[in-house]
Amino acid sequence: MSNPFESPQHPSEPRSAGHGQGDSTGGLIPYKNMPALLAYYIGIVSMLCCFFGLPIGIVAVVLGVMGLQKRAREPEVKGSVHAWIGIICGVISTIGAIAMIAIIVVGVISA
Repeated sequence: MSNPFESPQHPSEPRSAGHGQGDSTGGLIPYKNMPALLAYYIGIVSMLCCFFGLPIGIVAVVLGVMGLQKRAREPEVKGSVHAWIGIICGVISTIGAIAMIAIIVVGVISA
């Protein structure tokens, strides 16, 4: 008996990896591209941290680049948007943390 939720496929067409596995997320969560997914979550968290945004932001950028590299190596793996969001949030939080530290240092020196 065939699965009614599976898209019809001609018998002569090769079945691609991961097709019809019952992905309930609809491709929204790139669970096969863990670096991109981690970059996304860590990048969002780094935006909430003040002083800890520097190391966490750097980690988000590195994981985002790793996620993009994995996407380039394996085109069937999704997650480039998650990786880019992680990179952008990581860069913003890193720059913000450096600016905060610089302002504090200048304030202490001038006082």
